[in-house]
Amino acid sequence: MKYILVTGGVLSGIGKGIIASSTGMIFKAMGFRVTSIKIDPYLNIDAGTMSPFEHGEVFVLDDGGEVDLDLGNYERFLDITLGRDNNITTGKIYNHVIEKERRGEFLGKTVQVVPHICDEIQAWVERVAANPVDDMPGPPDICVIELGGTVGDIESMPFVEAMRQFQFRVGTENFCLLHVSLIPVIGVVGEQKTKPTQQSIRELRALGLSPDLIMCRSAKPLTSETKKKISLFCHVQPQNVIGVHDVSNIYGVPLLLHQQNLHARILERLQLPTKGKVSDVTSDGHWAPPPWLQSWAFMAQEFDRLNEIGNLSINLNLKDSVDVVKGSPSRTPLPPIHIAMVGKYTGLSDSYLSV
Repeated sequence: MKYILVTGGVLSGIGKGIIASSTGMIFKAMGFRVTSIKIDPYLNIDAGTMSPFEHGEVFVLDDGGEVDLDLGNYERFLDITLGRDNNITTGKIYNHVIEKERRGEFLGKTVQVVPHICDEIQAWVERVAANPVDDMPGPPDICVIELGGTVGDIESMPFVEAMRQFQFRVGTENFCLLHVSLIPVIGVVGEQKTKPTQQSIRELRALGLSPDLIMCRSAKPLTSETKKKISLFCHVQPQNVIGVHDVSNIYGVPLLLHQQNLHARILERLQLPTKGKVSDVTSDGHWAPPPWLQSWAFMAQEFDRLNEIGNLSINLNLKDSVDVVKGSPSRTPLPPIHIAMVGKYTGLSDSYLSV
């Protein structure tokens, strides 16, 4: 089993869920079997009693589990069926450990965060990662783990320590860490600032985790100077600094990551065999999605057309004059359709995200 851990720094809501989903989707399209786990550091057992105003939509799984909306993204991006145990919370972990203590399973020992809470987290991840989430028997090949919250938060410290231990438990060759950070632009000068990312990486490394790849969220594409500076001060190779700028729809994110060879970096780090062509370049030297990403690329393009945006902000090098899905030259924007949403939590757009 190979594990890809996605952490975040600087601020919450930075896009870890979409990056985790997109990373898993790329490997699923390459032929690997992929599962996902979301870690939420709050004390609630699950999201069932939480208002959508707190963390957005409460997504309901097939087994009745009420979980964070990121698990909905995992299911949609990866075409898998997850269970309630794929969402780990502080409340679930402490509840399990306390129940064990009441049954006397610790044989009179003092129950502590280290080792008992951290051991429970690691055992939970290993157990759930081995569960099949598609129609095939046997464990998946890759487990993508998203650690919610922000590195440095008090509530997430036991999970960070558990993941520090986990990399040695499963072997460093089976563990890859992606850290998502923010590259802001301050004032009218337009300079991309790297200091928040430097501080975030420094704090992460102080806790015993060193990122293999840095995913840089920004409004505009990263400049080569910004990448070089992050590489220099954050102890990663320049090609392991991945820019994740804003695109017109979330389905363009896997294409953006593939364009920068994220999959090749992870394949190398995890010593995985290459399935299919790693990168595709057209005769004129431009990037183009490989065959196993073509259908996803057209879906992203169609999404823009339906929303009258018309520009994915990524050069797909697709045949714009032909609709591969329908076989007809239909690329003109469609007239809008207005749908009324009646609900209790309409004040937040994420409250009914799946709908």
